[in-house]
Amino acid sequence: MKSVRAVAISGGIDSLFTAYLLKKEGHNLVGVHFLTGYENNYQSLSHDKYNNFSKKQPFFVKTPEEIAKIGEYLDITIKTIDCSWLFKKKIVDYFINSYKNGKTPNPCMVCNSVIKFDILYKFAEETGAISLSTGHYARIVKKNQSYSLLKGIDKTKDQSYFLAFLTQKQLSKILFPLGNYLKKDIIKFAAKNKIVSDFKKESQDICFINQNSYKDFFETYGKFDYKPGEIYDINKKLVGMHNGLHNYTVGQRKGINCPGPKAYYVLKIDVKKNILIVGFKDNLFRSECNLSKISWVISAPDTSILTLMTKIRYRHTPAESKLTLKDNNTGLLEFRKPQKAITPGQAAVFYKGDEIIGAGWIE
Repeated sequence: MKSVRAVAISGGIDSLFTAYLLKKEGHNLVGVHFLTGYENNYQSLSHDKYNNFSKKQPFFVKTPEEIAKIGEYLDITIKTIDCSWLFKKKIVDYFINSYKNGKTPNPCMVCNSVIKFDILYKFAEETGAISLSTGHYARIVKKNQSYSLLKGIDKTKDQSYFLAFLTQKQLSKILFPLGNYLKKDIIKFAAKNKIVSDFKKESQDICFINQNSYKDFFETYGKFDYKPGEIYDINKKLVGMHNGLHNYTVGQRKGINCPGPKAYYVLKIDVKKNILIVGFKDNLFRSECNLSKISWVISAPDTSILTLMTKIRYRHTPAESKLTLKDNNTGLLEFRKPQKAITPGQAAVFYKGDEIIGAGWIE
């Protein structure tokens, strides 16, 4: 009997095509889907909001109607797990608290580590699956007894950045079938083979925000203590007032609404003093930052100084940098050339060629 392999089903074209490829290869498939609690028309599938899983006793629930239709379409069984309690605690609360502390969070990276490739995989294991496949555009290559994480060949869709905090144990149980495909070819092939998704649009930037803006989301869920404050330029000159620091992020231009000789950008968010520091575009460039919670994909380096190519956000072009480790998980990152808007709360991801070496959080 063939081994069971699980495929994460969101309903989007990438997850459908992932399932299609695995079925074509002859795998015995089961679909898994998780609820965040922030879906439109969400209805809880569990009275105890996932408390069972905290006791290492995952539960199974009936598949929601829309997901069931996708299962029929793919001719596979799809099981759904309600992660709403854990998703709020680990992802949404982290997102909100980051803004409260003047940082710009990256919830997708955290979700990949603690929900998709941890909780969802454990749920998949309960179905008898030996691996979990998703529609991420990235590649995993086994070298000897280790697993390397590489960029997807489609440079416009590569999602390796968001997977940089995955562990060896997680990588050993994951398949990324789309890593060797171009998105444009998948769209053409899907259309030719009548693989159509009418369940949801392409994945949004932040999947759990259904409101029109972050401000609306914070007003609904954040319980922010809105405090207007002062805005200063780099010369400590008062140039205006802000209406709550949670409305801003480093590098932001829109919404500052302060008169000046040219457009202002957010340079720094000072939560303790409740002030915003702004400057001009040229003032956004910096050469260094401190990193915390540094982790390595395969193993920690045997030297305290490394030369790496580093991305400081998803759409950033990797830049030459030097990492000086202070201890096991903190360090100073210095760029050869100043980089624009190095943002506290985002991840710095280290590359050597197409391979991810490690990552750390920008402080």
